[in-house]
Amino acid sequence: MYKYNKNEEILPTIKHENIIAIILSGYAQILYIEYTGNEIVMENLYKNSLFGTNISATNDDNCQIIAIDPTEVLVIDYNKLLNEQNLKYSYFNIFLQNLFNITSIKLKERNERVKILEKKQIRDKLLEFFEIEYKKTLSKSILLPFSLKDLADYIAVNRSAMFRELKHLKDDKIIEMKNRRIILLYK
Repeated sequence: MYKYNKNEEILPTIKHENIIAIILSGYAQILYIEYTGNEIVMENLYKNSLFGTNISATNDDNCQIIAIDPTEVLVIDYNKLLNEQNLKYSYFNIFLQNLFNITSIKLKERNERVKILEKKQIRDKLLEFFEIEYKKTLSKSILLPFSLKDLADYIAVNRSAMFRELKHLKDDKIIEMKNRRIILLYK
């Protein structure tokens, strides 16, 4: 287990190792640093989030994993994990099953984000995001899982342009907004 302070880079060597990591506590982000120095949030990592060389966009030299809050990370060496000796134990097989389930959930989340990013217009990106969140709870009232700034980063749009579009959605009576709570009026 590793502990990281706020704004500290997590596992700078992850790009060159075959590991799986789990956030035990705290909050971190996987950032892609463009050649202009602009940072794009690739992924938000909260407690129980899984990331690693083969399941996250971390093997690019322009990616960094930064602790946004003090963060604890459990690191598992994938090569040592999958050896014949471990496969003999039932608890290990349960662990592997859980690991594959978590990976499946992570891939689903990644596919959801791709659906959002493939939209050309900010309005369409926002509405797709709201639809995905609606389907998770079947509630017209959606509590955003992160700040509005992080939402702009997540859907890869300019923050002020997103705020303008949210205002248009409110004016068109498609949504109501109270802080991080979005109420879908079109459902």
